[in-house]
Amino acid sequence: MSNQVSQARVAVVQSAPVFMDRQATVEKVCRLIREAAQQKPRLIMFPEAFVSAYPWRLYFGTTVGRREPLGRKAWLRYWRSAVEVPGPDTEAMGVAAREAGAYVAVGVIERDTTYSGGTLYCTVLFFGPDGSLLGKHRKLKPTAAERYLWGEGDGSTMPVLKTEMGRVGALICWENYMPLARMAMYAKGVELYLAPTADSRDSWQATIRHIACEGRCFVLSCCQYVTRDMYPQDLEVMEELEGAPEVISRGGSAIVNPMGEYVAGPLFGEEGILVADLDLSLIAQGKYDFDVVGHYARPDVFKLVVNEKPLVPVETTGAPEGVQVPGATAAANREAEDGAGGRGRGPGS
Repeated sequence: MSNQVSQARVAVVQSAPVFMDRQATVEKVCRLIREAAQQKPRLIMFPEAFVSAYPWRLYFGTTVGRREPLGRKAWLRYWRSAVEVPGPDTEAMGVAAREAGAYVAVGVIERDTTYSGGTLYCTVLFFGPDGSLLGKHRKLKPTAAERYLWGEGDGSTMPVLKTEMGRVGALICWENYMPLARMAMYAKGVELYLAPTADSRDSWQATIRHIACEGRCFVLSCCQYVTRDMYPQDLEVMEELEGAPEVISRGGSAIVNPMGEYVAGPLFGEEGILVADLDLSLIAQGKYDFDVVGHYARPDVFKLVVNEKPLVPVETTGAPEGVQVPGATAAANREAEDGAGGRGRGPGS
């Protein structure tokens, strides 16, 4: 096992964003990090799409074969509230993580900055206790109507991070119903398995308890608590919320141990911060009789192949001198740098 400490205190934040207001939501994230830090957790986790909205019950004027003009305006508001990674918003959250001295995982809506800038992704950002942005995971498969809004991630953003608590990784919401995605995480040795979600149903509780048993890992699940009056009252497609209940998402955040038992939560019906001290020895104890990628595997019968290469829409060769091209190979971009006089490159660089 990779654990270097025997116990770890963790915190799961169940709250709501300031809907479609990126700056106000980032400020709220930083405030909640400071609040959670008072209990001195080593890891602080936020829900799926926290910055700055999971748009329950909205379809942005979209029906099969048609998009309404007001829906496009609402989409523009959503697009403007997304986060560029890296950027000023990630810097602010990193500062809060550093001040807390904790690892922080935050669900955001990420705006593409590599190509046209038009695509959004549902993403988890990982910050280190030094404030650095350690990595990100983009949701591999948006669920149902989420596909109107978000692009698909690829295998290049599936990190499992080594920490003194153990290995930390994340799958988002219904990605956790993809058996092969879970297997890929187990193969990377995930020990603190983060499952940010927008699912507040009872069936989700069965899911996270199953994953904990299957992976013999701690599962931290985090959901938002959201009411209808939290939506912007001037939202262009506000009529789409007609008939919606007062409580849109009741929460259900929880922390589960490798035996599938609750350590904290589930928390329903309110905002709050769950804190738990994890006995990390339970990870090894659980694998005594079940290790899904160890003695309980059958590689002679079953085999999983994972493609972790970035999948780019355009590959460019022969770029103009000194020009960096997103789709070009690393070697081609190095040649471009060299052709521009090697700026930024020197002996030993």
